[in-house]
Amino acid sequence: EDPSLERHFKGHRDAVTSVDFSPNKKQLASGSMDSYLMIWSMKPQMRAYRFVGHKDAILCVHFSPSGHLVASGSRDKTVRLWITSAKGESTVFKAHTATVRSVHFSSDGQSLVTASDDKTVKVWMVHRQKFLFSLSQHINWVRCARFSPDGRLIVSASDDKTVKLWDKTSRECIHSFCEHGGFVNHVDFHPTGNCIAAGGTDSTVKLWDVRMNRLLQHYQGNSVVNSLSFHPSGNYLVTASNDSTLKILDLLEGRLLYTLHGHQGPATCVAFSRDGDLFASGGSDEQVMVWKTNFDAADYGDVVKPQKYGSSVDGTHGTGSEMDCGIHHKKTKTQDSGRTHEQQEEETSLANTLEHIMGQLDVLTQTVSILEQRLTLTEDKLKECLENQQKIIQNKTN
Repeated sequence: EDPSLERHFKGHRDAVTSVDFSPNKKQLASGSMDSYLMIWSMKPQMRAYRFVGHKDAILCVHFSPSGHLVASGSRDKTVRLWITSAKGESTVFKAHTATVRSVHFSSDGQSLVTASDDKTVKVWMVHRQKFLFSLSQHINWVRCARFSPDGRLIVSASDDKTVKLWDKTSRECIHSFCEHGGFVNHVDFHPTGNCIAAGGTDSTVKLWDVRMNRLLQHYQGNSVVNSLSFHPSGNYLVTASNDSTLKILDLLEGRLLYTLHGHQGPATCVAFSRDGDLFASGGSDEQVMVWKTNFDAADYGDVVKPQKYGSSVDGTHGTGSEMDCGIHHKKTKTQDSGRTHEQQEEETSLANTLEHIMGQLDVLTQTVSILEQRLTLTEDKLKECLENQQKIIQNKTN
């Protein structure tokens, strides 16, 4: 069954720049050139929240793994961390010396990676927004940066036409991929962490194996690729392009599977939900659209098969390549069947409890940070008042 448009949200007053589902799929966050963060409820008839704080366009949003926080980056050079309650409380920190184009939480929720027009990638500790280190080998704007699923690597995409792979521990650039013929707008890790995909102004999507540092597949389109997202199975990739279309690529077969028309004007961003059942897109038409995937990843073999050619989206073949990112659906299922139902339930319950505790810790730490920022502001105001009083007294004395 073809993907279908489930619903669309209207509320932004300018182009939508970024979308992300909460891990439990109950909420959808979107950022826009209108400088507002919107949190949409996936329940019918539930009101949306508009969060105000940034002083210029929001270019990126991302939910924390617990789902209790949303990070946003802006043209005002700051990053905000929001508690996703109705109050819309947030802490703010100046992350870069220029526009922040990308924010991304690590899978454990402890770190945040940001990318900016100041040509750097920065890594932060989420709690207390502590700066850790900078990665600065790009020679032009950095549009996107992502952690690998295991948090050991970082990938970044830049207007210098390169995609760079970094080791988080050594802070070294391991490899630069230079095959793009234009600015690289977006990059992301395959769910296995074994390969990456990037799209850009040269209208191509390229996939590389990060273990062998070689090109696996190449898709040639007809329009600038603004954003892309892997399906959690790793078997599919969805892209958003300037020609207003969303395209779903079948990575097993190395071919274009669907072309979806919905947006009027450029499709600017796209993201799968964590379970892959839905994907959301945003466009310059100010709309956020939610699509039902309608395909079952488990039906499509248990390994991403090697193949001689990665077909390009215009029907011609891309560069000779093999696609094998090591997905093993069936093997995982066989291993699971050896455990009792009670053990599985116990493990699930434990995981849920741990997740809840981590989420509460996120909120608690964030609340402390908000109070600290308010306290600092109050102290600054008190100092200012005292200084003014002293000046008045001095003037009277004189």
